[in-house]
Amino acid sequence: MKVFTPGQAAAATSDRNKYEALVVAAAYARKLNELPKEGGKEWKQKYTTRALEDLVEGEIEYEIVDKRAPGS
Repeated sequence: MKVFTPGQAAAATSDRNKYEALVVAAAYARKLNELPKEGGKEWKQKYTTRALEDLVEGEIEYEIVDKRAPGS
């Protein structure tokens, strides 16, 4: 199993924010889980490991969207 430190994940974000990095990786892992399985074959890694690996390698592009209501 591959281990990622919070510092490695934070280094992958523009603000070097470990909370932001883990939120992005978790959202990406959920998207990976929703993908249809091709021919019934399974991923060799857990979705969270794959998401963190892709984040650290800079393969995930994301944008933070403020979902708060205007004027709040």
